[in-house]
Amino acid sequence: MTFHSVWTTLRLGLLMILFNVAGQSFGQGQTYLLKPDRIFDGETSHEGWVVRVKGDKIEAVGAASSVSSEGAEVVDLKGTTLLPGLIEGHSHLFLHPYNETPWDDQVLKEARSLRTARATIHAQKTLMAGFTTVRDLGTEGAEYDDVGLKQAINQGIIPGPRMIIVTRALIATGSYAPKGFSPDIDVPQGAEEADGHDALIKAVRRQIGKGADAIKIYADYRWGLMAEARPTFTVDEIKLIVEVAKSSGRAVVAHASTAEGMRRAILGGCETVEHGDAGTPEIFALMKQHGTALCPTLAAGDAISQYRGWKKGQSPEPERLKQKRVTFKQALDAGVTIAAGGDVGVFSHGDNARELDLMVDYGMKPIDVLRSVTSVNAEVFHVVDRGRIRTGLLADLVAVEGDPTKTITDLHRVRTVMKGGVFYKR
Repeated sequence: MTFHSVWTTLRLGLLMILFNVAGQSFGQGQTYLLKPDRIFDGETSHEGWVVRVKGDKIEAVGAASSVSSEGAEVVDLKGTTLLPGLIEGHSHLFLHPYNETPWDDQVLKEARSLRTARATIHAQKTLMAGFTTVRDLGTEGAEYDDVGLKQAINQGIIPGPRMIIVTRALIATGSYAPKGFSPDIDVPQGAEEADGHDALIKAVRRQIGKGADAIKIYADYRWGLMAEARPTFTVDEIKLIVEVAKSSGRAVVAHASTAEGMRRAILGGCETVEHGDAGTPEIFALMKQHGTALCPTLAAGDAISQYRGWKKGQSPEPERLKQKRVTFKQALDAGVTIAAGGDVGVFSHGDNARELDLMVDYGMKPIDVLRSVTSVNAEVFHVVDRGRIRTGLLADLVAVEGDPTKTITDLHRVRTVMKGGVFYKR
């Protein structure tokens, strides 16, 4: 590639960013009538419906004959399905794929300024993929930099999705990573260490005070030199964390891959369990009983297996993925609420819909996956001003070519993205 072509590409990229940022003020207060082939409203699909948007809210929705176009700019979205803006349930905007740079090296060797600069691009790619809200579950060593990233998006400095953030996450001392160093060295951790009554209360309050919308804990992990994960916090410690978080209106979410870690998270009052790889029918029945949602992160395991040499489509699935299929089906059979989230950052941001493809491949119906990534996530994450196409809700909308209620991979064919009544992709 010549210097001229490189410079041209850079200029086009900068112009795209400037255009998208400018779009946050340009057109605010406008009224639009969006005319797709069909609308998925967060629950069901409707042929021939339209949506009227005024300012940052949905003003009306229904059959074309029942919604006035007077005073509105008509936007023809022929050939598309209009959906609520998608909600990513498990992302790490401060990480990038592990086959590019190992996790340890990102935490220990990459400057936070570099990671933040990269995160701004990840945020833009996420939005352009149709995900207008993201639950970002930990900066992984980037301290409280997600607070500033969220503020930059909210203030219109950069384009990106609405963010639900957990800042540093909480870990039991000695249980997290990076690892493999001399025991004489204190290595910076990817999350905040805290143990016991007073220290846990202080850590939860500190994270909330810095800007956390929720608290994330690691209910199990690979302690010390052990290769297998084991539980970390006790049930009483988790209950304490939940009590303190709830007093300020925050939920607690738990990384848990073992059956015992999941059990403690559920009994402790965590609202979602992330991963749940080694769940059992008994554990999933307990989740159903307590109303705990599962965010399965299928795409993360799929990606890591490929990084380790698995040739997808050419060689048999690794045993860990076969087992994940079993446990995911057990969760579905138990009626556990499924929150859609892929652990994005393990794989590329902007490729978020990869998780939704796998949810169908692993046994969910496309319509249920669409509910999961819209209305279900909105309810589970307590952001009920979005996730549905309904009068009075935020005008966060995405149009995709085709009909993802039948073919889930159509979610990759994003034609239009609107957030708060402003077009970011049109």
